[in-house]
Amino acid sequence: MKKDAKNKNPEEEKMKRYLGALNEMHGENLKGIREDSILVNKNLEDIKETLSEHSEILRSHSKILNSHTETLNSHSEILNLHSEILKSHSKTLDSHTEMIGTLMEDVSAIRSDLKKKVDYDEFLSLLKRVQKLETKFT
Repeated sequence: MKKDAKNKNPEEEKMKRYLGALNEMHGENLKGIREDSILVNKNLEDIKETLSEHSEILRSHSKILNSHTETLNSHSEILNLHSEILKSHSKTLDSHTEMIGTLMEDVSAIRSDLKKKVDYDEFLSLLKRVQKLETKFT
């Protein structure tokens, strides 16, 4: 019987050593997993913080963009009003251009009429000649 006990003992010893080594490896693996988990959690926290900062920057930029959009809309309205004013001014300018054309035609006609008329000095000299002729014949 002692031989059976001795045979079991070395087998049990071998199994105990194997289980001990396996337990030690398992413990080391769990330790590595724990350390990696801590690093991953820290990285996740850093990423969350960065994402939070970027979200705040994005909100700020969105507010600025909305402000710029409102300003552009306001400027568009002002430009539309100015376009209407320019159209009105164009109509007035067209009307004035027609009036100036009419005035130029009138001035041209007046010049033509003035060329046909005698100037004042010539009129005086003709008047004197006529008076002399009248005194001779009277």
